[in-house]
Formats: sequence, structure tokens, C-alpha cells
Amino acid sequence: MSAPEELRYTEEHEWVATRGEDTLVRVGITEYAQDQLGDVVFVDLPDVGRQVSAGDVFGEVESTKSVSELFAPVDGEVVAVNDAVADSPELINSDPYGEGWLIEIRLDDPAGLDALLEAEAYDALTKG
Repeated sequence: MSAPEELRYTEEHEWVATRGEDTLVRVGITEYAQDQLGDVVFVDLPDVGRQVSAGDVFGEVESTKSVSELFAPVDGEVVAVNDAVADSPELINSDPYGEGWLIEIRLDDPAGLDALLEAEAYDALTKG
């Protein structure tokens, strides 16, 4: 299971995709993370308008195996949450890079993306 090349990643297994403009990103958890979690049964997401800083906990994912915190990959403002995932958490298992996205963040500084892992480095992390 290779990480999609066009995304950036955190060591905590979140992915980040730029959305049309360089100050808007979509965030989710990786295929590796959802596989480790097992069947996702509940997701707690932040309110729109919340400011987050890279490394801050912004929510939780609960599975049949455990509860895991979600960490903000960048600094910015939450401008959208995926209500479909709140209603149907299993979307994270079935489509982690598509319909299973979690939040969108308007970046305080696009340079924050430079601190994230590229796909090759993330793949090395998960295979190591």
C-alpha cells in the first residue's frame, strides 16, 4: 500500500492535499492508519472556525480496537468538516483518501507544508 505521490504526510499518519489555491488544504488519515485502527465507528471533529496549530489535537477517531487522537498537520483555521464522515465513520475505512477526508484548513502560512513528509519518506516510515 503506497502513499499517493501528490499528498504530504505527518509522522502521526495524517495526509494533506492542497485544494486549488495554495492556502487551502484537506486533511485525512492515511490508508496505513485506518488499517491499523480497524473498523472506524466514531469520529469527533472540531467546529468550523477553530484555530489549530501544527501538532495540536483537533479530534479523535474511535475504532473497534482503540481511540486515537487526530493531530493538526499545519497552522490555520478549520474552514470545513466532513459531515458525511461524522454520520458514516466507515468512509474512513472504505475511502481514506477520498470520501473519508476529515477537515479543511485555511493555512496561516503555506510554507508550513514544507515541514511535512513526501510520499517516499512516508512509505519508508510505515515500512520501517
